[in-house]
Amino acid sequence: MLRISKLTDYGIVLLTHLAAGESRQSHNARELAESTGLPLPAVSKVLKSLAGAELLSSQRGSKGGYALTRDPAKVNVAEIIEALEGPIALMECSLPGHCDQEPSCPVSAPWQRINRAVQGTLRDVTLAELSRPAAAARKREAPHAQGEARV
Repeated sequence: MLRISKLTDYGIVLLTHLAAGESRQSHNARELAESTGLPLPAVSKVLKSLAGAELLSSQRGSKGGYALTRDPAKVNVAEIIEALEGPIALMECSLPGHCDQEPSCPVSAPWQRINRAVQGTLRDVTLAELSRPAAAARKREAPHAQGEARV
């Protein structure tokens, strides 16, 4: 089974949460951990990595926190995965020049083609697309959170 790591999954959840917010304000790690239900140590680690990859900005101080650096429509899933996992490769030979057997391997070229297809699909999905369901859920919860009756 092909899987992304738990930290990358957390990163996608955090970025989606930030992208779905009504305002693009900063949020600190504790707020994000509480609002997403993720463990604070993992959230802190992921946020630092995403800031290092310039997907988030980091502001220190009492009013500091993390915020998206770009419009969610201009951030794709491949960028997020690469920021947290490194290059996307299904197998070592999926990336040209990473396998000693590549020159004589009959399956190297097909695996590279498959890898390019996966990368292309991940580049075609944006953070804005991922955040739409989260934004819709927040709007449904908003009246309830303000004490209004749900319909």
